[in-house]
Amino acid sequence: MSGIVSYGSYIPRYRIKPEEIARVWGVDPETIKNGIFILSKSVPSPDEDVATISVESARNALRRGGLKGKAIEAIYVGSESHPYAVKPTATIVSAAIGTDFSMFAADYEFACKAGTAGMQNVLGMVNSGIIKTGMAIGSDTSQGAPGDVLEYSASAGGTAMIIGKENVAAEIKSTLSVTSDTPDFWRREGQPYPTHGERFTGEPAYFRHITTASKMMMDRMGTKPEDYDYVVFHQPNGKFPTRAAKMLGFTEKQYNEGLLTPYIGNTYSGSMMMGLSSTLDVAKGGDRILAVSFGSGAGSDAFHIEVTDEIEKLQGRKVTTVKDMLKDVKFLDYAIYAKFKRKIVFGEEIE
Repeated sequence: MSGIVSYGSYIPRYRIKPEEIARVWGVDPETIKNGIFILSKSVPSPDEDVATISVESARNALRRGGLKGKAIEAIYVGSESHPYAVKPTATIVSAAIGTDFSMFAADYEFACKAGTAGMQNVLGMVNSGIIKTGMAIGSDTSQGAPGDVLEYSASAGGTAMIIGKENVAAEIKSTLSVTSDTPDFWRREGQPYPTHGERFTGEPAYFRHITTASKMMMDRMGTKPEDYDYVVFHQPNGKFPTRAAKMLGFTEKQYNEGLLTPYIGNTYSGSMMMGLSSTLDVAKGGDRILAVSFGSGAGSDAFHIEVTDEIEKLQGRKVTTVKDMLKDVKFLDYAIYAKFKRKIVFGEEIE
């Protein structure tokens, strides 16, 4: 049996509300709020980036699992906002948590599913016997151009999943991927902000991949929506995942526990993984979870997960839960938000 041995998340405490962004750009705030169903989004402080968020997530995962850094034999960090173009985030995490010198480490990119691609890689290495325990991280400080629709949702946060064969709290029974060349969202080298295909990002991109991967997994496992206690999808906004769930036949009770975007925005590579983290905070032994990520460009990774009684040990340790991180917040106005996001420096625009 192999699967999730421990997990940990981190969300910056700063927030900004969509109506504050709308106020600056002269947009009807109700139109934005109703269109994307986001009440607030997380904002990284000036000294936070993907490296620091990944380290905090990794430390929380180790703490929850009662593990030391030396137990981790591989680290893969998925993000589309790595702080360096040439220097891996994974090595920074490795040094911060105290792993051994002999280990595997690399950064991944595949829009918002880079973290789950890392999970698949670690799972494969564990199943093959190459390593005993590894860590996959999905982390982002996502970008949105001033005034663009993405500015209302692009947020910050991360989640680390430790995968192994001992003391498994959530067995990954199966995983699969669907992939296509669908140019719905992209950012060229050197460009500060991404470009998107607006409505094209819906039907041919997000919904096609999420629903296809979900159906393929249920076909493989011989399951139906009612066989799952929870379902977690990638969350670019508050409406897409709920619509996808209803298209597939899932209920609000099944998706509500992992639905975080209305409160923290779209954490990109951390999105589905953080929803899974929130779900594991309340899951019980015997529960089944269907978790499906999505990355623009485009592809989805699906996981059929079955929770074991070991989850009680993880939940019993005093580690901050995702829901705890939703409570300790501080709201910003647009000026401080722009300063934190480095949209302005010393009064001059840098892009």
